[in-house]
Amino acid sequence: MSRKNNLIAAIEMEKRDQTTYDNYIKALMDISRAITSDLFLEDLLKLIVLVTAKVTGVEICSLWLIDENEKRPKIRLKATQALDPEYVKDRSLDLDEGVVGYVVTNKRPIAINDVLRNPRFKEKEMARKLGLVSMVGVPLKLKDEKIIGVLNCFTSAPHAFSNTEINLLSAVANQAALAILNTELMVKTKVIQEELETRKMVERAKEILMHRRSMKGDQAFRWIQKRSMNSRKPIRHIAEAVILAEDIALD
Repeated sequence: MSRKNNLIAAIEMEKRDQTTYDNYIKALMDISRAITSDLFLEDLLKLIVLVTAKVTGVEICSLWLIDENEKRPKIRLKATQALDPEYVKDRSLDLDEGVVGYVVTNKRPIAINDVLRNPRFKEKEMARKLGLVSMVGVPLKLKDEKIIGVLNCFTSAPHAFSNTEINLLSAVANQAALAILNTELMVKTKVIQEELETRKMVERAKEILMHRRSMKGDQAFRWIQKRSMNSRKPIRHIAEAVILAEDIALD
């Protein structure tokens, strides 16, 4: 009878493991599709936390990204699927502070069975309010080992995260890191393209003013710039108006 029970237990465990693998693979596929999409970064981050929370069944999933635009880089909370939106606003830590700082500094996951008893965990008031108990944090790591953020998962009941769960969650986090990098590159590319197009339009508008009003190049640019400031419209809009007026005149 004992052997039969052990066999049944083994079969059930295998089924659960297979379900876990299937769920994580689905998460990887969902995030992989986002790599080739034109999602804005904010929408992508929301997708990552929603998908991760769904496949893991955790209470809360949160995503932090490193902000290197300041003299002293910070890691900022950028997305979560469950917390009050007000909580997300302007929440940041130093790169060596708290659990997320530990993950960033050591470039490896951390699992905590009881967040209220762990000295590294800073958000004890939040954990009490929401009834959070266990957590795992994994780095968002690129192929060159660069860490761009941290993905945290919290449970409302005691849970010892297994190596399998941590490894699978790390795979999701790394795929998310690639998706985020791709989105940021797309945004930068669009910004560069828009800047180049604006410069071309301003140059053409200058040429029109130089020809029509016998202005020098710097005078034509100051004319466009002044109209932009006075009307509180982008300089590109003023250049477009000059070009449009020229095209109409030529017709």
